[in-house]
Amino acid sequence: MFHTNQRRHANVLTAIAIGCLLVMALPAIAAADRPPNFVILFADDLGYGDLGCYGHPTIRTPQLDCMAAEGMRFTQFYVAAAVCTPSRAALMTGRLPTRSGMYGDKPRVLYPDSIDGMSPDEITIAEVLKARGYATACVGKWHLGHKPPSLPTDQGFDSYFGIPYSNDMKPCPLMRNEEVIEEPAVQETLTQRYTTEAVRFVREQKDKPFFLYLAYTFPHVPLFASDRFKGTSARGLYGDTVEEIDWSVGEVLQTLRDLKLAENTLVFFTSDNGPWLIKKQDGGSAGLLRDGKGSTWEGGMREPALAWWPGRIRAGTISGELASTLDLLQTCAALAGADAPKDRPLDGYDITPVLNGSGPSPREMMYYYWGDVLMAVRKGPWKLHFITHTGYSREEPVVHDPPLLFQLEHDPSESYDVAANHPDIVAEILRTVEEHRANSKPAPSRLEGRRESLLKKKE
Repeated sequence: MFHTNQRRHANVLTAIAIGCLLVMALPAIAAADRPPNFVILFADDLGYGDLGCYGHPTIRTPQLDCMAAEGMRFTQFYVAAAVCTPSRAALMTGRLPTRSGMYGDKPRVLYPDSIDGMSPDEITIAEVLKARGYATACVGKWHLGHKPPSLPTDQGFDSYFGIPYSNDMKPCPLMRNEEVIEEPAVQETLTQRYTTEAVRFVREQKDKPFFLYLAYTFPHVPLFASDRFKGTSARGLYGDTVEEIDWSVGEVLQTLRDLKLAENTLVFFTSDNGPWLIKKQDGGSAGLLRDGKGSTWEGGMREPALAWWPGRIRAGTISGELASTLDLLQTCAALAGADAPKDRPLDGYDITPVLNGSGPSPREMMYYYWGDVLMAVRKGPWKLHFITHTGYSREEPVVHDPPLLFQLEHDPSESYDVAANHPDIVAEILRTVEEHRANSKPAPSRLEGRRESLLKKKE
């Protein structure tokens, strides 16, 4: 049986490789006159090491692997926070969560009893593209506010179908636009229903520019998979959920191919933060990276990331350029010929040169915040830690004076502190940090207010 499974797996991989090569051999079609479409596919708690194309030995992700073979796979791509809400705010706004107030210490994310959500004064990717005439849709997990004026339909999306916060928060409703249509949401079929909704939107909007934000509920716990996928992965239920997401990605990409939209659509896949390691087998893997969700070690904020745009992104590219979800707003705006916000500081860059191979990434720095505390900074290949902590553990954070220094291209697992050997690098990064702090005072947190805490104060 073992050898039979090996042969079957080898045959599947061979078929995938042949399919990818056939697609890559197709002649590039000239870009349409209209601006490109954008699809952002966003997993929840997926680890750096959880996909086949990133080295996982048992989770089968043929669609994502083929997406990587046809496009670009990033090896040094980051989110702006190690937990859901601030990470999603950064993607939507191109701003560090400390600027939008979408951060907190306790709580660290929004809850069903949270008073606030993302401010309507923030400008999202959807609003930038909508002003350029795009149709916009949000499908899946939002987690930036569960009531007006912070719902997706208040933040530039024409339509919304999904859950408003994490699936372990009760009650977990399913919403369409501003209305709850199912409570609690039947989670076994969420990925399938998200996919149906996403494909319908693409088909309905095929004749005009569109932006689809498809934010999967999984592999955040509790884990659920449909009957088609449950019990099929060698990795167990966690693998089932990832493999169902892989299927969903394939459905979206095939729809774009069928409608002859692939050559005019940029599709980007990544995750909101690293794996939830304390969930053990219900959590994922950060591969060779250290720690996971809730931590400012690399495993908490460096993510798998794939970019796909046939004819515009060279097939089979592996990019070690520094990039982030913070860069997606600026990049989409530039490609669409839209105006990015000019009345506020942005923390993203246009990474079009990376995507089309014309130049390096303009990003040199990454800032690792926990709440409003700057825990670490990356500059080029160097990462300086001021404070370290293990994600979601009871261990107290450790303050480092002098700071720890790691050369991430030599030591991606952050195992060897080389600060004593490079005092000049430490001094240079400290000067950069002083400038950053002087120009980025945190806005008041919008996550602190909760009905529960207000009731306790009245008592």
